[in-house]
Amino acid sequence: MAIPHDIVTRITRAAADLPPSEQKVAHLVLSDIQSAAAASIDALAAQARVSTASVTRFARALGCQDVRDLKRQLVLAGAIGARFLEQPRADGPDDSADLVHRDIIELLQANLVLVDRDRMRAAALLLRKARMIYAFGLGGGSAMIADEARNRLVRLGLPVASYQDAVMQRIAAATMDEHCVVLALSATGQAGELLGSVAIAREYGARILAITALGSPLAAQSDVLLAIQTRETDVVIKPSSSRYALLMALDILATETALTDRSRSQHLLRRIKLVLDAHRSGPDRQPLGD
Repeated sequence: MAIPHDIVTRITRAAADLPPSEQKVAHLVLSDIQSAAAASIDALAAQARVSTASVTRFARALGCQDVRDLKRQLVLAGAIGARFLEQPRADGPDDSADLVHRDIIELLQANLVLVDRDRMRAAALLLRKARMIYAFGLGGGSAMIADEARNRLVRLGLPVASYQDAVMQRIAAATMDEHCVVLALSATGQAGELLGSVAIAREYGARILAITALGSPLAAQSDVLLAIQTRETDVVIKPSSSRYALLMALDILATETALTDRSRSQHLLRRIKLVLDAHRSGPDRQPLGD
């Protein structure tokens, strides 16, 4: 896997040790990455009030072959989005509690319209009939939700395991057959290693139930798709709210799965409550094993 050439970090680290003329170029570039990437060498020199030779030396000091290579690296840096390159506002963001709460509520409202009851029930029946369920998730939020899927479904007496390691996902996928279901979780549906594991599982006959972005590569591999959407904001210092979309879809799925055999589900939950109450003390309304 190629390691990205992080030109912004290289400039930031090298700036203080560069000759004065090249420091001027560094400050100019860091002040507006995207404009610097589009400017000619003559324009950069004029704006920094240095010679074109200073711009060339600056590029080579950063490990670039020439100014053209420097500009290519700046284009790649700008491609991640201007919101990651903007200087922080002096007054900071809005009140953090209101900011986080508002983002979560807006995301949940946006995803509520994607919930299809018939599709959700089909997904629940798929889980109920499975001999074994494998919850796959990679990365931060998706990995956490994979464990949460195991926590939700085991309470309903379903055979379920969760895997967040890419190699273990492939190993598990190679053991599957038509009686298995992969519950694949991904906010983007783009993770290459997850897509590979899902493809292996499909090769051996497993059914794929995906909670992921509509139109994504993972969605295309699914037998049953529970579509979600993410709505990332420009406030990059705030944790992504995408995991709440995954969590809401999972909670609805778990509820629908319980309803496919409500009597048995309620009986098992009563047994869990009995065992936990014997283990701990406290009020009757404590969360069930959370």
